[in-house]
Amino acid sequence: MKNINLIDDDIYNLFWKIALPSSIGTVFQNLYSLVDAIFAGRMISEIALAAIGQTFPIYFIIIALGIGLSIATTSIVANSIGEKKISKASQIFCQSLGIAIFVGIIISIFGILIGPSILESINEDQKTLKLSSDYMNIIYLGSIIILLLMVSNSCLSALGDTKSYRNVLIFSFFLNIVLNPILISGAILGYEIFKPLGITGIAIATILSQFIGLLYLLYKISKTQIFKSFSNKYLLPKFKSIAEISIQGIPASIGLMMIALGAYILLYFVSFYGNDAIAGFASAGRYEQLLFLPLLGLSTAVTSIVGQNLGARKPERILETYTKAIRTGIIILTIVAVFLFFSAELSMRLFTDDEDVIFYGSMYLKIWAFGFPAFPLFFIPNATFQGLKKAIIVMYMAILRFVLIPIIIVTIINNFIKEDYVYMFIGLTTVHWIIGIFYYRYSLNKIKNLIKN
Repeated sequence: MKNINLIDDDIYNLFWKIALPSSIGTVFQNLYSLVDAIFAGRMISEIALAAIGQTFPIYFIIIALGIGLSIATTSIVANSIGEKKISKASQIFCQSLGIAIFVGIIISIFGILIGPSILESINEDQKTLKLSSDYMNIIYLGSIIILLLMVSNSCLSALGDTKSYRNVLIFSFFLNIVLNPILISGAILGYEIFKPLGITGIAIATILSQFIGLLYLLYKISKTQIFKSFSNKYLLPKFKSIAEISIQGIPASIGLMMIALGAYILLYFVSFYGNDAIAGFASAGRYEQLLFLPLLGLSTAVTSIVGQNLGARKPERILETYTKAIRTGIIILTIVAVFLFFSAELSMRLFTDDEDVIFYGSMYLKIWAFGFPAFPLFFIPNATFQGLKKAIIVMYMAILRFVLIPIIIVTIINNFIKEDYVYMFIGLTTVHWIIGIFYYRYSLNKIKNLIKN
């Protein structure tokens, strides 16, 4: 961290120093979920694979709340550091931890009470529903740990440290590979130790690894200037700080929840084609997420750089970060798109040997690969607006992109063109490009106006 100066260092060097560790870490984070799906499909059943797949919209709501809180923490802490207000940065971090605990308790209560009803609205198959509920009940109870881990990472990211979280994710990945077969089967090297936990064991492995990661990140934070400025009074609720975090975090969370709602909408339409389509589409989504990682790492770097330079009052650095990140992102995602297209069918065979599941998953990936180079037109503006503490813009864009447009496009295609799995994703990919170009032009002008003022 001592070698990283977000206010003065070369932008491309900062992308390398911040985005690369973040991307490597997120590779292992997504490999983590990929391994969960593989163990579910191989060690339990195809139904278990579909069961984990259909939990994505609900699971992502938890992640959305965590990311929204993390975005708020990163932007405010980075901005405070840029302004040389280290005590404020420490207080914001402490208040974010308190919010994470409160939100985690709410998730645990409401998730257990209404989660099964939401899952049933996606797929009424009782076997699948039972496995999904068993898996999610553990996730609900462990949501406090998940949120605390994300907030702790956001504090380090604001300081330019993405290596610590990378280490956590790499460790968690390998721990998951060890724990999953043991907890699923209840056996070690063929010797039964306890009653097999099945799909519940996959969820328990997730929470255990997250808890170990949390302890490590808190240790790393104890070595930073944030901890050195800590005061016990920062642990008491400070309504001004909570309001400041909420103003940034709530729109960001709502925006991300639109992704979950969008996934719910797509799963609803995909479910018309049966459990094989759900399993294929959901498994393909896990593989697809793995290839987003360079862009996610780049977005993390953009938010941190923009946040600190906003506090340091360096508008020219903000615009430079935006333009260079767009350029870098498009180049990287174009290369990724080519790889995604040609690896689509092979990747699906990691999950299952079922030819129908493979067809649905690989067809989705091949079509969606054509939309990959447009993703930086969304991610980089969003990251810039978050660094500028304008998360409300990201929320509005998410509502349009993930909810309104998919409903309109899929409804038009199904009713006026052809009710077909392939046609549905061709239409969505086409509109994805149109909106991306529009959003790029809008965000460029908006960012110029914001930094001018």
